[in-house]
Amino acid sequence: MIVVNLDVMLAKRKMSLTELSERVGITMSNLSILKKGKAKAIRFSTLESICRTLDCQPGDVLEYRD
Repeated sequence: MIVVNLDVMLAKRKMSLTELSERVGITMSNLSILKKGKAKAIRFSTLESICRTLDCQPGDVLEYRD
């Protein structure tokens, strides 16, 4: 199972989902789907933008759990 830790990274960076949406250029609804773990896939370009904006690594946002 892949777990999305977007909430954790947003809290660490003291950033709102709205602010991330504006900076990355992704709709709030798509970010919300990702944050809730309902997304079926994520583009590398989207992940890259999120990581650049949050100054983190992909493994900080996505985690594999058995």
